[in-house]
Amino acid sequence: MTQKQFLSKIKGFTIWRILAYFIIYSIIGYIIETIYPFILYGTIESRKSFLYGPFCSIYGVGAVIMIIALQYFKKNNYTLFVGGFLVGSIVEYSISLIGELLLDVRWWDYSNRFLNINGRISFIYSVFWGFLGLYLMKSVNPQVDRFLNWLKTKVNNKKAPKIIIAIITIAMFIDCVISAFAINAYLTRQTVTNNLDVKDKQKVINTYEKIYGSEKYSQFIQKHWNDEVMIKAYPNLTIRLKDNSLVYVKNLLPDLKPYYYKFEK
Repeated sequence: MTQKQFLSKIKGFTIWRILAYFIIYSIIGYIIETIYPFILYGTIESRKSFLYGPFCSIYGVGAVIMIIALQYFKKNNYTLFVGGFLVGSIVEYSISLIGELLLDVRWWDYSNRFLNINGRISFIYSVFWGFLGLYLMKSVNPQVDRFLNWLKTKVNNKKAPKIIIAIITIAMFIDCVISAFAINAYLTRQTVTNNLDVKDKQKVINTYEKIYGSEKYSQFIQKHWNDEVMIKAYPNLTIRLKDNSLVYVKNLLPDLKPYYYKFEK
């Protein structure tokens, strides 16, 4: 196989098909994560990855990796479950670790869960990943493939699907970059204004002065990425202190509601 052929196909899937999977499953993840707190807590709150688009990227990334990796576990339902258990756990742990290393933020924490590893994954959720992998390969992804194939037959211009996928992918990337800057500004602001005892505190203070030292930039942040906007977009963000404990940012802002709407009991 030539390098061009390898780049055009990964385990039998074209790059365009993989990007389509990423977009579709990110949207499905957003829907699932919106329904989840509604059922448990009676609230409509944000569980999305990015500030603006309706995407939960961990589902998109996880689905793509699982679809490709589980091609090696397609022997039977038992191997698919084991594959989903392993692959899903690795993906979840990796995304949590990368988020903390790059953004110094944790989107979730399973420290109080049974058989957890560093609060990033837990046995219960790994079992969930096992069933999800089985269900994904047997039921969900075949339906997604049928939908994409049907969509191709309804579009006269063969280049149109690729153009649409490219536009959405670029928009998601821009949204991701903007979100990273906004989260950094938000967490830096909360750390300094609340005088939290974090690691490399002086570095955080220097970052704060660099960001908010510019009146023009500070006004822009207060308009677009203020506390109310950020707490609703990311209600479960945490800050790690020097003693390795975690502080939920929403607990630092008790006067703001970390959800869009809460149904009365």
